[in-house]
Amino acid sequence: MQFNRAGFRVAALQMAMAATVVLLVGSVLLPSASYAQQQKVVQGKVLGPNDEPRPGAVVYIKDLKTLSIKSFISTQDGSYRFGQLADSADYEVWAELDGKKSPTRGVSSFDQKKLYTINLKLAK
Repeated sequence: MQFNRAGFRVAALQMAMAATVVLLVGSVLLPSASYAQQQKVVQGKVLGPNDEPRPGAVVYIKDLKTLSIKSFISTQDGSYRFGQLADSADYEVWAELDGKKSPTRGVSSFDQKKLYTINLKLAK
């Protein structure tokens, strides 16, 4: 297949436009993927004194940077999960049920882990 000068210019222009579209799409998607990698997840189970799952417990997580608190009601198997936590903040997590409270556990911004599994045991 032969191109004259005009045909070659059109093909080169089309390739340049395609490359520009790929770069623009990549620049939009990459920051969001990077942001997702900068988030932490804290999950675990709420357990009773004999290590039995405790559904219905209120699990709290406190952002020590903003002092905001989020809560989650533990599921039937005692599970809880907090996602999309800022990588640059420190957190405290604890559970409460029927006037009983678990010890407070910390999540440090200096720790590079992205997934924390913290089981919270309610006091006797």
